Amino acid sequence: MNYTTLPNTNIKVSKICLGTMTFGEQNSESDAHSQLDYAIDKGINFIDTAEMYPIASREATLGNTERYIGSWLKKSGKRNDLVVATKIAGPNRGMAYIRNPLDFSKKNIHEAVELSLKNLQTDYIDLYQMHWPERVMNMFGQRGLSKIDPNWNENIFEVLSIYDGLIKEGKIKHIGVSNENPYGVMKFISESEKHNLPRIVTIQNPYSLLNRLYEVGLSEIGMRENVGLMAYSPLAFSFLTGKHLNGTLPTSRLGLFPQFTRYANDNCYKATTLYNEIAKANGLTLTQMALAFVNQQDFVMSTIVGATTLEQLQENIVAFETVLTPEIITAINKVQELIPNPAP
Repeated sequence: MNYTTLPNTNIKVSKICLGTMTFGEQNSESDAHSQLDYAIDKGINFIDTAEMYPIASREATLGNTERYIGSWLKKSGKRNDLVVATKIAGPNRGMAYIRNPLDFSKKNIHEAVELSLKNLQTDYIDLYQMHWPERVMNMFGQRGLSKIDPNWNENIFEVLSIYDGLIKEGKIKHIGVSNENPYGVMKFISESEKHNLPRIVTIQNPYSLLNRLYEVGLSEIGMRENVGLMAYSPLAFSFLTGKHLNGTLPTSRLGLFPQFTRYANDNCYKATTLYNEIAKANGLTLTQMALAFVNQQDFVMSTIVGATTLEQLQENIVAFETVLTPEIITAINKVQELIPNPAP
């Protein structure tokens, strides 16, 4: 296993981060514990979750993912060996059953942190992230931004001040953002520098062969400002395994949750077919090539992988041993030029 350091900290994290959004919906508590056992045995020390998990979020299963991780942490006794990241849900997504209203007020942030600590059966959270911004913006499949959210009042100083208090209490160690754009990342950085407040150390955004939008603007910010990318959906909701090329499998994530249309449009099929041909021509599986491509990017701090079976998890971890040649990268870039970012 390869490791890196969480930016601006002395915390070592594995280049593979275990994603857990299937725990509690597609995976039972026993399944979850088996995955955690296997991942940690293979050297993974970085676990990512969220208060709204499992996916797809619904009231009946809300919080199961954190609770399954918490029961494993208690049973294993390995809490201090691991870096645990979780996320507070933001507004604008129609989930009043989490909290109402969903915003980043002091009351809500404190409630969310306390509940995550309880669910995870821990005294501290290593990395606490904002799952998506308070403001309405281009994310989750929406391309571009033609107008700004007129109802959002800029409050980043206040939000950072709240996190400053929680860090001083010892309840969280570091903070990060997720599903953010260049404006948001730079605003958080400038406000922290201006007022000597906690600095974001990570950004968790989608990055894959089907979505390389991070390369536009955010990659330079991440490298120059030392904010690490936690790349999520490197297999585009399993689309980049190639198993959907002959039709969506009904038992897969895409089959179970058809609302995630960002990964299943015609251009995704076209691009994935071409990527699959490149992989086959070079003696690779599409999964190997897709994960290796993400892992080889200098701006990627850690890649989040999730699975519904141990076999899938094993395949994903082994794929990180693959190194793509310059010729394969060139072929990949030609497809990107032809069909750029079909799954924004």
